[in-house]
This record gives sequence, structure tokens and C-alpha cells, in this order.
Amino acid sequence: MDPERVAAVRIRPCTTIPGRLSEGPRWHDERGELLWVDILGCTIHRGRSLDDGHVELLGTVTLDRHVGAVAPWIHGGYVVAAGEGFVFVDVSGRMKELAQPAAGSGAVRMNDGACDPQGRFWAGTMAYDEAPGGGALYRLELDGSCVTVLEGLTISNGIGWSPDGSTMYLSDSGTRRVDVFDFDGPSGAISGRRPFVVVDAPRVAPDGLTVDEDGGVWIALWGGGEVRRYAPDGSLTATVRLPVDRPTSCAFGGPDRSVLFVTTARDGLDDAALEGQPHAGKLFRVDGLQVRGVPCLPYRGRIDDAGPSGTA
Repeated sequence: MDPERVAAVRIRPCTTIPGRLSEGPRWHDERGELLWVDILGCTIHRGRSLDDGHVELLGTVTLDRHVGAVAPWIHGGYVVAAGEGFVFVDVSGRMKELAQPAAGSGAVRMNDGACDPQGRFWAGTMAYDEAPGGGALYRLELDGSCVTVLEGLTISNGIGWSPDGSTMYLSDSGTRRVDVFDFDGPSGAISGRRPFVVVDAPRVAPDGLTVDEDGGVWIALWGGGEVRRYAPDGSLTATVRLPVDRPTSCAFGGPDRSVLFVTTARDGLDDAALEGQPHAGKLFRVDGLQVRGVPCLPYRGRIDDAGPSGTA
């Protein structure tokens, strides 16, 4: 990517109320809506991008547990990685329990997740005390069953797939590493795990990520105040500097998926830090990158007792 493109971009906050730990933006083409969560606020937000650059909040659902990630269901409503597993939330906010792979532990919570090209929902966990190896990666199958894919992760985080669906990327913030895998679409099997990006700056970790149509991987750097784009070979091709220290994730959206939406956090920042970055926790937008993102993919699996409009 031409560095001059990045130098010419416009970066601005597009929401007014900050979240504690805003995360997981997802643009839903069919509905023309942006989804994101506030993990510690236990909320799912739904918004619409306006012509003046702001995101109008259309609705918020509050759950009774921490919310790690959300994906639209193909028939309406949302599949959510929350608490110790997966839940379905209908359009009115009613919740239905799905698979609960970490049920009863009390020590871990679901974190980031996304749907693969076949419509399965992947999400990982982390220990509340961030203990090394305390997290795992799970896959919610199309029949509603749940498979443990990886164990021994620390903070399972951003996940995404190459445009052709042959490669999967997974961030582990606890090890400061993003790995790349060979991905078999029909089975969902991953193999050939190898390092993609290792962040060696002190107190900086790779967080959420997204992939563009050219195969570039955009990674939010928690503690680094940046979103970086890496080519499929792992080389750094672009850096977007933000006016906040803790970007958490990113996704392309808008009518042509050319706007990069970036979630950020304010949790853990003291008063002095917040004075210097008053927009911490808000959603940001980056215009002018001249690249498009891949679509947000919905969950295509079965949800028992949920109607075609997403009512459970």
C-alpha cells in the first residue's frame, strides 16, 4: 500500500458516548448496520453510518454477562460469544442459551470471534487473571454443536480469513503474536500453524483484526495507539496512528466497505491519561484508505426454536 494514501486519511471519533472496553466492530451489508460490543459494559450496540461521518445509535441490548463478540444470524437476530459460551439474542433483546463450552469454570470469559466463510462462528476465551495458557478457541458448528479447536491460548483475540478462504489468522494478545493457519473450508480444520506477526514493543499487544479485499491484514495494537496493515507475507505495509492508546479492533464498513471503523477502550486508564485522550473508548472512523474490506459473514447454523425473523 502506498504510504501517501495513509498520510492523506481522515481519522475522527464517530460516536459521542465512550464504552469501557468497546470491541468487535462488524458491518452487516444486508442491513446497512454497524455492530459492536462493550465487553465490560455487557452491551451490544447497533448503529447506522451517517453522511456527516457520525454513527447514529439505533439500539443497545444489555446482557447479564460480559460480551466478547457478536455476529448476525442469517435469519435475523444475533449469535453472541458471551460469558462462558454462546447465546442467541433476538431482535427484541431476548436471550437463548446455546453451547456453553466453559460452563462452570468461573475463571474465564469469551473474547473476540467471527464467522468463517461457511458460516460457522469461532470465538475464544481468556482467563480473567490473564493466566498464560488459560484460554481456548471454540467453533460453533452449523448444527449447533461446539468443538474445541485450540487449547493453551492466553488471550484468544482477533480472527479472520483470507479473501479466498484458504488461510486463517488468529491473534493471541497474551503472547503478542498473530499466527496464520491453513484452513480447510468444508471441514473447518486448521493446520500448519506458524507465526505471522510478533509484536515486540513493551506493553503493546496485537488485538482485534480484519482482512481487506487484497488480502491485507489490519491489526489493532492495544497500548500502541495504531492499526497496522500487513501483507499476506507478513511485511508491514501501512500504519494508521490514532489519538488514543488502546485501539481494540477494526472492520471495514459503509455502503462500499471503504471506511475502517476502529473500536477503542478507556478501561484501566487513569485520570491523567484520559485527560490527554478524551475520546478513548469511542468508535473511530478512518476515511480515505482507498481499499475495501471483505464482508462481515453471518452465522448460517441452526438455532432451535428461533423463527425466521429472529424471534426465539
